[in-house]
Amino acid sequence: MNVRHAKQIGRGAATAALATGLILGLSGCGGDKKPPQDDKPAKSSAPAKADGGAGAQQPSQQQDPTEVLGTLTGQDGFELAINSAERDAGGFVTVKGALKNTSGSTRAFPAGARGDEMEIVKHSNSLGGATLLDGVGKKRYYVLRDTDGRPLTTTGLDMVKGGASLPVFMQFPAPPANTAEVSLQVPTFTPATIKLS
Repeated sequence: MNVRHAKQIGRGAATAALATGLILGLSGCGGDKKPPQDDKPAKSSAPAKADGGAGAQQPSQQQDPTEVLGTLTGQDGFELAINSAERDAGGFVTVKGALKNTSGSTRAFPAGARGDEMEIVKHSNSLGGATLLDGVGKKRYYVLRDTDGRPLTTTGLDMVKGGASLPVFMQFPAPPANTAEVSLQVPTFTPATIKLS
């Protein structure tokens, strides 16, 4: 009985191995159709390689957000381009963008952009002075802070090289759902109206 049982198990294992082999063999046959699909990305990347330096910049341009909701102009050639202002389920709005030094030389980020509140000033240079102004609801929303008083925004903004661009973010309490646009205001920068998504 044990011998018969062992033979049946052995036959079952052999049948399973044969079925697995057939499945792998059939999927291997279907693999012949994949190289043309693989050729398509190769063709799309071929012009990027042919461009030399321009091709090297294309991937970074695709990673950067292309939409600019608004641009704030600051002192000494600084610009703040806002690329997104998204609400999240927790009742916050996260604003993301790029801080650029448009001048040809290294500049110190203006310390005034962090505002003048003592809790924020004692931390490094930041966009801690930023606010969202809801003109319809007539309310101003300040950058959120953690339990130690640090602003929930990009910090450590000191010297920025000429032509350099840095990704930045700011997080605020969310205005009411019916508020579609707000004015983003950062000390030492001109304000800009941006749409909330």
